Amino acid sequence: MKTTRLDQIRKRIERIKAELVAIDEMRPGSLTEQLKKPDAQRGYYQLSYTHGGRSRTEHVPRDCVREARRQIVTYKRFKALIAEWVDLSIEQCRLKMQSGSEA
Repeated sequence: MKTTRLDQIRKRIERIKAELVAIDEMRPGSLTEQLKKPDAQRGYYQLSYTHGGRSRTEHVPRDCVREARRQIVTYKRFKALIAEWVDLSIEQCRLKMQSGSEA
């Protein structure tokens, strides 16, 4: 049973690595539309994020909003894959230690 689970973990980690290699542009943060006046129909977009312990805000031109949203989604996918890899790695190490102590 443990070797079967170890094989499953190894295979999933390999799939995660392949997905990570395929990731292109990404950026953290959230994109919001800011209205210049409360009754304004259109405003401007800004990207807010924290990186390197510093909070940052950047203006995003209207024609770049779609690309910025895609980059944010890609970053969230990246973070999810890394978190899953760490979880699987912890489980893998525990299973290996258990099988080593039983031998």
